[in-house]
Amino acid sequence: MSASRSTGTTDAVGPDEDPGRDHPAAIPGTRLLAALLDGMDAALCAFDAHGTITHWNREAERILGWSAAEAVGRRGFAGWAVRSADAGDVQGRLLSVMDAPGRQVHEFALLRKDGGRVLVRTQSSGVRGEDGKPAGVYCAFSEVHAQIDLERSIALSEALFEDASWGVVAVDVDLRPTVVNAYAARALGGGRTTLLGRPLGELIVQGVEDLESALQHVLAEGAPPAPAELWVTLRTADGDRRRCWRSGFLRLASPLAEEPVPLGVGWLFRDVTAAKLAEQDADRVRFRAKQLHRAARQAAECEDPMEAATTSLDYALAGFADHVVVDLLADLAAGERLVRAAATPSDAPGPCLPVSGGPLPVRYAPGHPALQAVEREGSVRAAAPAGAGGAWSVEHQWPDGSVHALCVVLRSRGRTLGVVTFLRAANRSAFERSDVTYAESVAARVATAVDLARLTAGPDA
Repeated sequence: MSASRSTGTTDAVGPDEDPGRDHPAAIPGTRLLAALLDGMDAALCAFDAHGTITHWNREAERILGWSAAEAVGRRGFAGWAVRSADAGDVQGRLLSVMDAPGRQVHEFALLRKDGGRVLVRTQSSGVRGEDGKPAGVYCAFSEVHAQIDLERSIALSEALFEDASWGVVAVDVDLRPTVVNAYAARALGGGRTTLLGRPLGELIVQGVEDLESALQHVLAEGAPPAPAELWVTLRTADGDRRRCWRSGFLRLASPLAEEPVPLGVGWLFRDVTAAKLAEQDADRVRFRAKQLHRAARQAAECEDPMEAATTSLDYALAGFADHVVVDLLADLAAGERLVRAAATPSDAPGPCLPVSGGPLPVRYAPGHPALQAVEREGSVRAAAPAGAGGAWSVEHQWPDGSVHALCVVLRSRGRTLGVVTFLRAANRSAFERSDVTYAESVAARVATAVDLARLTAGPDA
């Protein structure tokens, strides 16, 4: 057996051709080539022009079990690495690449040293000598299932970053996007290339702290056990948009490092804003229906109709408003001024109670939302202008800190009895159409109780 067979390689670079021959620390060409071949992740073997094996690396030994000492110097695979019936076909297909341009891909069933068979996929290419004539063939091969797994992983990665019906973003360790698919680009409001490398804070107005905290946790601790729902506000050309993203995270680590080295985070998300808003609306409707039911049962136990009215308002306030005031018309026939009949405490949360000392006239300025509600016989929403501060609530004679108002007319038996006003502070959102519907349902019950109180008090009440 030649010396080259024991090392697993032949002298591909002669002493006179060694580029490092004049450097005292240079690695000899044969050893350098052997180290390169043995360090490859793919199995590699090479044949000379006559089909004799000249190179055999460690990955080839791992797959087939034959060592370099046993493989190098053999003529083809016949009799040891392939069945005799297949040897001619395998040898011919491998060596035919010497006379063909480019490389060829084949699949062969080879024999392991222990007698087992393994299906491999080969990529072979011809080697030319200095005179340009065919000098041999090199062949890289791997187990078919490993190759398929690799191709499947690559295909999955490409599909996720191209056609996925959810957002996929690769984020580096500095928390900047490095790859963004089409869905994510639309969700973030940018192009697939314009978003790359930009801090997330440039794209997200609110909620970026929660997102970055989640990404940092994944880098440090790994992926969370379940998806998380993140509410964010995006900055767009049409203004800020509030969105809810159901997000999953994966820590990306290099497969080439001996110890896991984080490359970043894979962030997958889907916009579930519509579903979450619908869910919140359904929860809100259920809660308000229960509150109306409880209020009706409690009001039915009240002997005083006005107590029944304030009880209904107490149940309505829960989760709906911070304050409520009830203003009634002093003379229904003449339609005179409004008087304050009941209200919640102005300095702190509390129950709605009749005003102490009897009803007090309320000097609302012309155009006041409560007067508009009486005039229109409908509901009126109002909000403090930006920068108005506490002056707006004082001007409208409402509890301090009120910035959102909803005035709902009280009507019973075809007559306007007054108006009930629900108030919210700055930490709450403005009243919406769904809030108006609920407030009108409450007002109808309050108006019935107020009308009954007037009837029981006498015609002059």
